[in-house]
Amino acid sequence: MSQRELVVLGTASQVPTKQRNHNGYLLRWGAEGVLFDPGEGTQRQMAFAGLAAGDITRIAITHFHGDHCLGLPGIVQRINLDRVAHPVDAYYPASGAVYFERLCHATAFYRTVELREHPIAAAGPLDAPGAPFGLEAVGLSHPVESFGYRLTEPDGRRMLPDLLRAKGISGPDVGRLQREGALEVDGVRIALDEVSAPRPGQSFAFVMDTRLCEGVHELASGVDVLVIEATFLDEEAHLAEEYGHLTAGQAARAARDAGAHTLVLTHFSQRYRTLDAHRAEAERYFPGPLIIAEDLTRIPFPARG
Repeated sequence: MSQRELVVLGTASQVPTKQRNHNGYLLRWGAEGVLFDPGEGTQRQMAFAGLAAGDITRIAITHFHGDHCLGLPGIVQRINLDRVAHPVDAYYPASGAVYFERLCHATAFYRTVELREHPIAAAGPLDAPGAPFGLEAVGLSHPVESFGYRLTEPDGRRMLPDLLRAKGISGPDVGRLQREGALEVDGVRIALDEVSAPRPGQSFAFVMDTRLCEGVHELASGVDVLVIEATFLDEEAHLAEEYGHLTAGQAARAARDAGAHTLVLTHFSQRYRTLDAHRAEAERYFPGPLIIAEDLTRIPFPARG
């Protein structure tokens, strides 16, 4: 299993279909599991995908329309039923705090897990205790307050085996060099940058229910993996604008202009039985790897530099 991958649990928009469950996406990032927008049926989709409640370390909700949050009661109760051994951090728009409270306490259950709430009052960096990445919320344009999320890994360095061997560095000394930044070998000081190369951190952006706006471009800028809604096709652009959504063409053009590497389209209207037209429309504009998300698919991150 890839150390970093997106597990797609559902790809429907407002109305689920026989082929598409309501929204739900689990981003696996090493020991982290970030569950985005758990719609109705997410708990069962996780079972089909071979995921456990203990895989969830964070929950991120973009907004409080039902297709993005009606699965939250089941998820909250499941992590407690399974007595998950770690706290779970939950992020959501502060303006929807009353909905979050209702969803989390929809029925009686025995609380065993600490759910640490992070209501978002304004765009900006978010508190992400213990995370190996920075987490940021960016405002979007929808009839109710909505935030997109971006995860960004700090830049690091890639060790170069040939240069390590040439300098006589091996075994535990490699780790010590990484920690301390320099090492003395046979009386010669070897600096970390002599045997390594810069490795840019990876990034991930999650953009749901929004019209085109500055926030879309900010989230997508240079990102390694962009997951973005494509509710409509360009021929229904007037509906997208009216209801606060994107077309496949708009999403693809935004990804291209922002320099995104891999584009994942999702959140499809029930009016479309097949998604061939979404792919064709997006391919006209986006030159990079393009994925039309399907329920229960796993999408690995691009190879690291």
